Amino acid sequence: MNHLNKGKAKYILVLALVPLLFIITLYCSAGVFHTSYFHSFLTVDTLPLTRSDSQKLSTNKTIDDAAIKKSTDTTIINKTDTLTYRPSKDALDAPVTYHADDSMVMDIPGKKIILYGKGTNVKYIDNELYAPRIEFDQRTSLVSAYLVRDSNGNVISFPVFNQADFKTQSDSIKFNMKTLKGITKSTYTQQGEIFFHAEKIKKVDPEVFYGYKGQFTTCNLDTPHFSFVSKKFKFINKKMAITGPVHPEFEAVPIPVYLPFGIFPLKTGRRSGILAPSFSANEELGLALENLGYYKVLNDKWDVVLRGTIYSYGGWTANLSPRYYKRYRYQGNLSVDVLHLRNLDKSGARSFNVRWSHSADTKSRPGVTFSASVNAGSSGFNSSVPNSPQRNFQNQLNSSITYSKVWKNKPYNININANHNQNTNTKAWNINLPDIGFNVNTLYPFRRKEVIGEYKWFENLGIALNTNVRSQSSFYDTLGGFFKQFAKNYKWGANHNVPITLALPPVGNFQISPSVSYVERWYQEKFTRRWNSVDRKLDTTISNGFYTAREMSFGLGVATRIFGMFTFKKNSKVQAIRHELRPNISANYKPDMNRKNYYSSQIDTFGNKGRFSYYERSVVGYFGEGRFGGISFGLDNNLQMKVRNKKDTAADAVKKITLIDGLSVNSAYNFLLDSFKLSPFNINMRTNLFEKISISAGAVLMPYQTNNNGEFINKYIWKNKVAVGKLTSANIAIQSQFKGGDKNEQLPINNQQQVPRLNPVTGLPLNEYEQEASYIMNNPGEFANFNIPWSISFQYAFNYNRVPNGLGTGYKGLVTQSINWTGSLNLTPKWQMGINGSYNITEKDLGMISMYLTREMHCWQMAINISPVGRYRSFNISISPKSGLLRDLKINRTRYFYDL
Repeated sequence: MNHLNKGKAKYILVLALVPLLFIITLYCSAGVFHTSYFHSFLTVDTLPLTRSDSQKLSTNKTIDDAAIKKSTDTTIINKTDTLTYRPSKDALDAPVTYHADDSMVMDIPGKKIILYGKGTNVKYIDNELYAPRIEFDQRTSLVSAYLVRDSNGNVISFPVFNQADFKTQSDSIKFNMKTLKGITKSTYTQQGEIFFHAEKIKKVDPEVFYGYKGQFTTCNLDTPHFSFVSKKFKFINKKMAITGPVHPEFEAVPIPVYLPFGIFPLKTGRRSGILAPSFSANEELGLALENLGYYKVLNDKWDVVLRGTIYSYGGWTANLSPRYYKRYRYQGNLSVDVLHLRNLDKSGARSFNVRWSHSADTKSRPGVTFSASVNAGSSGFNSSVPNSPQRNFQNQLNSSITYSKVWKNKPYNININANHNQNTNTKAWNINLPDIGFNVNTLYPFRRKEVIGEYKWFENLGIALNTNVRSQSSFYDTLGGFFKQFAKNYKWGANHNVPITLALPPVGNFQISPSVSYVERWYQEKFTRRWNSVDRKLDTTISNGFYTAREMSFGLGVATRIFGMFTFKKNSKVQAIRHELRPNISANYKPDMNRKNYYSSQIDTFGNKGRFSYYERSVVGYFGEGRFGGISFGLDNNLQMKVRNKKDTAADAVKKITLIDGLSVNSAYNFLLDSFKLSPFNINMRTNLFEKISISAGAVLMPYQTNNNGEFINKYIWKNKVAVGKLTSANIAIQSQFKGGDKNEQLPINNQQQVPRLNPVTGLPLNEYEQEASYIMNNPGEFANFNIPWSISFQYAFNYNRVPNGLGTGYKGLVTQSINWTGSLNLTPKWQMGINGSYNITEKDLGMISMYLTREMHCWQMAINISPVGRYRSFNISISPKSGLLRDLKINRTRYFYDL
């Protein structure tokens, strides 16, 4: 009863204060108490000041004129009071912001506040709590939150707690706002890819909490398909989770495989650590522990990967791959691979391969670029790479290092290159070091500095310079002494080209383009053949020195464009067909300036002679002999069709369809030749039918008759029959792709082409950054797109060449045909099968066939990959989680088979 009377007294006091507050408000609004001075009259002291001192007061404070007159000798100055207060023992360090969607109940005697509503929340420093019911006890600084169910027992909302990067959802939460410690029940939280659930969690500081009866998983379902279960654990935010004895569960069924403890890394970004291996079998090398390695972070710019494979017959492989990266400057990586393989009879060999890749950000040094792509090594390296059929058939190694510089506001630039080409079958090396190109852009010497109106015709006369200095060394690595062979076979040469052009204004519908070209070449040696009549053999002589040759040509070209349109009836589906012709013709003359650089020599005992150039072995090429005075002509065609657009109902809605992108015919006629004045006809065609089928074709027609041995004679073929020419070569390429479902969905990378599982350059394990992408490419079944119900793509290639029959009695036609295909089909919404393969129609040889069958299992995936035919056969069965964090946790069975 006394408690009730005290409560009534408090309410009576509040009612008595309301009129007083109302009166004060009226006085303030009437200007009696200015807001700037109301607090001063009550809380500050006053001291007398002279008028001169009062003028130093701030001018932004206004005082009533009457008040100033009454206090001419003194005025008012603000002085902060020295009142002190002692905060309550239960006061918090920061304000608490709260919101209740439904209602708020205050228990004043109990010092409690209860908030209700689905969107209710409380915020304190960086702690946020959302729950349908929240209680705050001021005496204990304890905040409690609970879930609420509706009349049917369904949960309306769960309590959610956020503290910095730590977020949880629980059935109940208790949190101390002073100590920042708390305990939750039936809690879910996520760190990176890991989802975690525990019966109880105790948070001891912002970074660490402990749990009881918890489970880890990467499955995002409320009832996960799999998890790792432990009774006790410790969670360090964004670092790691440590557990006691742990075991896996699948579909809530425990698996009797226990580990004494578990460590789950939660860090993001780069960190050093061991790279897990995998197991495979090879008939020649034995069982293998593949890709065991270590990843080391050296500093912010460098890291390195070391990997190795050990075989049961005694062989091994090693790979060292450092990588460097500086943001906005450059990046690159180096890979060094060593193979030491031994088969069952203990025979084997050691080989190596070096790969370096470097690229620079063009914005770091405007006008300067530097890049490198190096791939070199032992000639026997590719054929020795195990478990990689694609690598064993690749016999070319190439390298390129490039530096270029463009001077700002200058008309010239320079390029310096170093190139390497290596054939691992013939063991031949070709090295270009260096290859320098210096270019001067077209200059117009007759142009005015200040142009008023258009240029005069002679002001468009331009001259440029293109200089290329090349060097090359060719040798075989079987001779030994790599650097000795390089220096012994080193050659150099230079080519200077000075084009002179004149851009004339159009004459009606014709564009006229005259041109003059001067080319000069520098040579290092002369190569001469002489018939030795005594020994009855051909002797060769090399004369080193500095030699030059030059050539000039003159030309005048005319080009135009012709358009034609054929229209149909207004109601016709086809509205019009548009034809564009682009004819061109040019007259050219080249004097014979290189007759002196040619000679004749007997080449065999039958007295046959040949005509040769002294500079035929030059690295920059040699000029042809003889004059040319004639015309070159060509015709290009483009054909389009306008049809009504079915997707657009507007009256004038039409869609353009390209029937032929290009159909060109080119040839030339030399008036100065004694025979074969008309050059072969080169015909090329390209189109993309219905934006689905891409077709390209080409052919070469010789416009002359042949004799009994198939040799061409100086008689036109159309004199005996209706024909343009005799076909000497032709090619056709057709490719297309079709798929069902959403057109915006993309096919997996592997459906585009066959990609080797190992490094495409070295054949050994990729570095940490490339390995996952390579694994996806080589295992399409594990990364299938189930949103595409079916897909099929194919490529067809046809080639024809007229070649000697090998008997010396004529020629024959050599035809090659091949087809490649890929396809996929969803058997059910969760099962997909696919196939990739090729077939050589000419040889009737079935290439490597790869088939896969995959099963979508939400957070897991199963894939079966089979290559059943061909010299290299294999199969692979893999079951693994989709999460990259657990990618090494998989069941894998791989076997390879070879036909020797």
